[in-house]
Amino acid sequence: MGSEVARLIVSLRSAELPVWNTCDGPDLSPELRVRGFTRETRSMAVFALNPFEPGCSFTTWILWNLPPTPIIPEGIPPQGIVTAPVAAVQGTNDYGTVGWRGPCPPAGETHRCLFKVYGLDAMLDLPAGAGKHALIEAMRGHVLQFGDTVAMYSR
Repeated sequence: MGSEVARLIVSLRSAELPVWNTCDGPDLSPELRVRGFTRETRSMAVFALNPFEPGCSFTTWILWNLPPTPIIPEGIPPQGIVTAPVAAVQGTNDYGTVGWRGPCPPAGETHRCLFKVYGLDAMLDLPAGAGKHALIEAMRGHVLQFGDTVAMYSR
């Protein structure tokens, strides 16, 4: 097998995040839909990035060791080790908190949230609360698949 990465199809309910996935609501993590897993995929890792925040890859959510499932459910609690509504491990985002942090643009502005989903050939041995750089390093050599999608939020 070469180094080619197979495509995952990643989507959200709509192109605009609902208010309940943002700072204007309860700030629940959004539902992500993922299709196209290969038989070799053992787990998923997810990054959510807001390119409008300082730094070009401001990370608002990282999680890993998700089972390869077609729906990542909404409302994953902001804790390191998650057992419901899905099993996962979450890391520390660039706000310095664990779990999802939705967009919160200034009045009159629109923010874009980029979701990157990776299909991996293993579960990762990485402690809860780890940062994005540790996750990227742990994923090295394990990425089989990749897909992404974008959502907007305006105030």
